[in-house]
Amino acid sequence: MALQYDGGVILGADSRTSTGAYVANRASDKITCLTDYVYLCRSGSAADSQIISDYVRYFLNQHTIQLGRPATVKTAATLVRELSYQNKSFLEAGLIVGGWDKYDGGSIYAIPLGGTALKLPFATGGSGSSYLYGFLDQAWKEGMSKEEAEALVVKAVSLAMARDSGSGGVVRTVVINEQGVTRNFYAGDKLPLWHEEIPRQNSLLETFTEAEPMRT
Repeated sequence: MALQYDGGVILGADSRTSTGAYVANRASDKITCLTDYVYLCRSGSAADSQIISDYVRYFLNQHTIQLGRPATVKTAATLVRELSYQNKSFLEAGLIVGGWDKYDGGSIYAIPLGGTALKLPFATGGSGSSYLYGFLDQAWKEGMSKEEAEALVVKAVSLAMARDSGSGGVVRTVVINEQGVTRNFYAGDKLPLWHEEIPRQNSLLETFTEAEPMRT
């Protein structure tokens, strides 16, 4: 997900990559850098979303060299939209482009399946997003501070993780504003527990490693 605040945007995501019921990667990074000030939230097919981000990063690099100035968020979103739309029969990727530029400030574009581009104050995607729309309609407001916005992102992602079996792991956030980019990490055992969630238990591996070393 991504949302605007007073001065920039914040992107947030969980870290679970699943293959059906199997968790293929519990610590993946779903927030990908496109330029110094533009990032991409990826959902859907990991392979499809990664190849889109690779192509767009290459095109934006060429664009920056040719024009001699950084690419705008709108330019990045347009490239993502074009690739998604032109290949909509083959791709399964829901994407969110967020960033800051000197023309529009902080801005967010949602590019869901099919290649439509929507400029929004906040956007969600992926299997856990359907749990969040009503919550964000109520909780988001204009002119939020950076601290309020980041707390809302972490809360929203942790709520989705509590209900959606395809979401889990840790929460990663990326804060983008005129000063630059800040990445933050929230471990899974430090996130709040919601209704009917089971508290985290130590695994057998952790129990063994914490025990006294075996003597031979």
